[in-house]
Amino acid sequence: EYRGVLPQVNLDVAEAEHHATFLREVVITHIPGLLQTPDYARAIFGYMRPELPEDELAPRVEHRMKRHAVIEGDSPPPYETIIHEFALRIRVADRQASVAQLRRILAEIEQGHATVRVIPTDQDHFAGAGASMLYLGGPLTRLDTGLKDTPGGTMFIDAEAQLERLRTLFRKVEKASMEPTASRDFIHRLTKEL
Repeated sequence: EYRGVLPQVNLDVAEAEHHATFLREVVITHIPGLLQTPDYARAIFGYMRPELPEDELAPRVEHRMKRHAVIEGDSPPPYETIIHEFALRIRVADRQASVAQLRRILAEIEQGHATVRVIPTDQDHFAGAGASMLYLGGPLTRLDTGLKDTPGGTMFIDAEAQLERLRTLFRKVEKASMEPTASRDFIHRLTKEL
């Protein structure tokens, strides 16, 4: 239903997520799309392309919300995400939208839909500011796919040497992050601070 309405890359990412056996994501500057609220997604899409008319903005937000089914369905693949504290603190919309976004993340954690780790801003030895990535596990390792956002757009990665670099990158970033329980508590405290 979104063919010809959304850019093809949006559809390709959604299809790759749908077929994944597991998902691992690292985000530094934004909340992952699979965890975004409608207000957050609207702010992101609207800011990136301010000239986007409502009839193009609304389908993007709607499509992003429908992608949540990947982690909320009957037998969802394991989803692990590492989010930098910066992404949790930045207000892409207003205070109310930011608090709702953090609560949404906490709800996904509590329902078992996501394992979330946070990289605090005071973490020593974290040089991974450019580490944002999505790693999608295939039914067989050779069918794994990685995604990296670049200035030229989203790049799909399927060459084994590059995938191994992404797996290594994920492990390095994971070491710099807090454990899931501490991360959940951190997000809960942050919700009260905002």
